[in-house]
Amino acid sequence: MKTGLVVDDSRVVRTVARRLLEGWSFTVTEAQNGAEALERCTEAMPDVILLDWNMPVANGVDFLKGLRASPGGAAPKVIFCTTMNDLDHITEALSLGADEYIMKPFDADILKEKLEAVGLLEEYSA
Repeated sequence: MKTGLVVDDSRVVRTVARRLLEGWSFTVTEAQNGAEALERCTEAMPDVILLDWNMPVANGVDFLKGLRASPGGAAPKVIFCTTMNDLDHITEALSLGADEYIMKPFDADILKEKLEAVGLLEEYSA
C-alpha cells in the first residue's frame, strides 16, 4: 500500500488532504510543521509528501532541504501545496527537489492529476 505524509499547520488542510489520499488507498500520517515531518520520515519514509510552505518551527523549504539530505530522502515524491504562487517560489521549490507544485486551495481533481504526474496514481479514463 502507498503511504503519504501531509505536512501543514492547518488541521483543516491536513484533514482534507488525508481524506483525499485515503480515498485513493494511501496510508496517511500527518505533521504540523517541518521539524515534526522530518521525525515522521525518520520513522518511515513515505511515498508522497504534501507540503505547505509557511509553517512555524520549520517551514516547507527547511524541511525539503533536510529531507533530501537524509538517508532515503531522495525517494519520496514531494508536492508543495501552498498559497505562495509566484514564479520565484515555484522555481525555488522545484530547484530544491520538489516534484510538483499545487496552489491552495486545491481540489481532488488537481491533487489526483499531480499524483498521476509523479507516478503514484494510474490514470483512469472516464
